[in-house]
Amino acid sequence: MGQLTGLDDIISRFLQRWSITLLRLSLGVVFIWFGALKVFDVTPVADLVAATVYWVDPDWLVPMLGVFEIVVGVGLISGRALRVVLGLFTLQMAGTFLVLILQPDVAFQDGNPLLLTVEGEFVVKNLVLLTAGTVVGATVRRREAIIGGGP
Repeated sequence: MGQLTGLDDIISRFLQRWSITLLRLSLGVVFIWFGALKVFDVTPVADLVAATVYWVDPDWLVPMLGVFEIVVGVGLISGRALRVVLGLFTLQMAGTFLVLILQPDVAFQDGNPLLLTVEGEFVVKNLVLLTAGTVVGATVRRREAIIGGGP
């Protein structure tokens, strides 16, 4: 039993040290990846974005959204100006939920909010990304204290 406790201690220390960093980096990679798909016009969500934000020209909107996501991703990976980056992250994440409001017929089966379509599942899973961003945000002050980057 003592060996298991020792192993558990090692794993716990590792997770305490690296889990938030890994979470921040993985969010950054996802944002850069999804953004690049939009910039290079190979994203499977271009039509969904265009139909949701129908008042903006999609030929302009989708690539600019991609650039925005890449900037957020780079900010997450670099760890610089995290408060600003996380604000932009939250703005983008909140925007994804417009599908549920503006296109419920696309997000829900037969208008039932408990029965998601593929697009609805794609949007609702963003709750996990948004929550991951809040976890990273909750550590900004601690991170600044450790690296001496703020008040």
